[in-house]
Amino acid sequence: MDLIDSLNEAQRNAVLATEGPLLILAGAGSGKTRVITHRIAYLIKEKGVSPYNILAITFTNKAAREMRERVEALLGGEARDIWIMTFHAACVRILRRDIEHIGYSRSFVIYDASDQLTLLKNCIKELDLNEKLYDPKAMLSAISKAKDKMIGPDEYAKAYGEDFRNKKIGDIYRLYQDKLKKNNALDFDDIILKTIELFKSNPEVLDYYQRRFKYIMVDEYQDTNAAQYQLIKLLSSYHQNLCVVGDDDQSIYGWRGADIRNILDFEKDFKNTKVIKLEQNYRSTKQILEAANEVVANNKGRKAKKLWTANDDGTPITVYTAADEHDEAEYAIMRILEGVAQGKSFGDYAILYRTNAQSRVFEDVLNREGIPYKMVGGLRFYDRKEIKDIIAYLRVLQNPLDDISLRRIVNVPRRGIGEGTLSKLDESAAKRGISLYDAMMECDDILPGRTARTIGKFVEMMSELMAVKEVATVTQLINEVLDRTGYIKELEKDDSEENQSRIQNLQEFLTVAQEFENKSEDKSLQAFLENISLVTDVDNLDENEDAVILMTLHGAKGLEFDNVFLVGMEEGVFPLSRAMLDEAQLEEERRLCYVGITRARKKLYITHALQRNIYGSVNYNPVSRFVEEIPEHLIEHEGYEAGGVSRSERKYIAATAEPRRTGTLFTQDQGDFGVPLTHRHKRDRSAVKFTEGQKVQHAKWGIGTVVEASDSEVVVVFDSVGSKRLAVDFAPLKVIE
Repeated sequence: MDLIDSLNEAQRNAVLATEGPLLILAGAGSGKTRVITHRIAYLIKEKGVSPYNILAITFTNKAAREMRERVEALLGGEARDIWIMTFHAACVRILRRDIEHIGYSRSFVIYDASDQLTLLKNCIKELDLNEKLYDPKAMLSAISKAKDKMIGPDEYAKAYGEDFRNKKIGDIYRLYQDKLKKNNALDFDDIILKTIELFKSNPEVLDYYQRRFKYIMVDEYQDTNAAQYQLIKLLSSYHQNLCVVGDDDQSIYGWRGADIRNILDFEKDFKNTKVIKLEQNYRSTKQILEAANEVVANNKGRKAKKLWTANDDGTPITVYTAADEHDEAEYAIMRILEGVAQGKSFGDYAILYRTNAQSRVFEDVLNREGIPYKMVGGLRFYDRKEIKDIIAYLRVLQNPLDDISLRRIVNVPRRGIGEGTLSKLDESAAKRGISLYDAMMECDDILPGRTARTIGKFVEMMSELMAVKEVATVTQLINEVLDRTGYIKELEKDDSEENQSRIQNLQEFLTVAQEFENKSEDKSLQAFLENISLVTDVDNLDENEDAVILMTLHGAKGLEFDNVFLVGMEEGVFPLSRAMLDEAQLEEERRLCYVGITRARKKLYITHALQRNIYGSVNYNPVSRFVEEIPEHLIEHEGYEAGGVSRSERKYIAATAEPRRTGTLFTQDQGDFGVPLTHRHKRDRSAVKFTEGQKVQHAKWGIGTVVEASDSEVVVVFDSVGSKRLAVDFAPLKVIE
């Protein structure tokens, strides 16, 4: 029993409850990964369960990798046969074995969002529809939402066919699916849907996996959608030893199909369910945790629980009221520099925001101050043109039916193969019911001599590379592709900084391939393409890198940092304005705030601005209701105090405030960090009384003379800038005796 001695009572109970349905309600930072990994080890070591009979599912490669590493630390080599992976990785493995039962080849490829958009544009064009009326991105969103609800093209047509526009969307959806199948391709949503289709249409395949997986564990169950729920229900129905771990208070992906009812109704869906709550938090201080509890308690759609911790009280939550978004960013970076001067590292800090649009101002200040940072959620490495080009070559070598990838590379680098040539080949392929690649192989009958010879050379090169694929490693194959296509040579013709950067990216891609070969048992091209298709932004986050992390709140789920800034905490920014009109959306926004608060281990900063220029307009929004839901005894205020003042007064305060916009945030003296610029706290009115004729000194404008004074306002004529009307509560003025 040594295996479970280190666990608390609730965690031990969760590990020991091995038979039948089990719902583990695991609050933020309560050690859920520890419970899952010890539960797996207990099943194998104490109950004699074969690793072959265990399936552990999570949502990100990063989480799956961490889980596997922990299980290996407990079990050593016995962990090798356990399926510990994401939903999509597990389904891809199942489909590679049995997808031929539903009319696909095992060499199928997985399309990313860019490939999907290209395919949708082709569908819209083929149906003679206007892209302005049927925007490809909007069509992709509509199709994805339908798939999240497990609604296929036929069901979509029945449900929405009476509406003219929706009928056309249904036509696009059907053609899109037909073209995916013709290309032997799946999109991300299809990976799970096709697995369900395989199971339902082939009972013997389902029976094999049901009997194999005697014990199934699902992490982050609150994030499952309809398809994932159906998949898990099918797999677990034979043995019914299903353990799901999740936190309804962290259900934040409703916008992409996650259904919080899956966890709220688990006991109804799976009879005789045992429920265990993990409420001890090991991550955050008492004050941070109390704030999180107080905020999320305002939601009605949740299971009752309250996190507690044996950690220290910690420091109060700092709420900074900024003049504007520039002042907000400079304050955050100033605090980071203060911390680094005291011995902390840049990697100890994370700046979390509701939308990516908020990152720009922080990037500007970080760049200006020369501070290393990493923005998670920007342009992915695998979305860069040069990387997508080489991936497209590899896809065609693996699956010549992939017309989308073939069209991408046939003239890259330029070979003189234009759109007119491809249209003729497309037309011939459609008439004869063959792929575009097959049409290229028979192009002598379709195209004039010179063009046919050009296409012939391309096909010959690809055939040679297909032969190389059979004997070469992935790294060797990529090198061959770069060499034989002349891709690098084409970039070297123009020695621009952009092209040099592209060459470096391609060299890094070779490093990716080498790392894959070093770590993976299956070193095939097929496995490599699967691996990079399922990579997300968070998977590539190196938490040991000494750089400030910038990311959205959604991206931060599952991560933790010593010091966290929640920025842009204003009504209309967070929560979003559209969520303020819908109770369900507002509750999801509040859960997102709960997630943000509980990312912090030691110190939490919350910032909001009196005015914010965003999306091309200046807004004057009150502080977020989520901030007001935090008890005052947990907060220390800094900056401008906006509480209780009217919108017009806030506009006045913002107009008379002087954000720190220029220069560095710290002065330096003999190489040491100096004292940060003055913080602007609300002034105690009883402390200073201004009178006409007084000499005063302003932090920026220098010496001036008071010409008007009241309890709320003061007018000062400065030698440097002339007359200024200031709010008494906030004016950084010092009376000169």
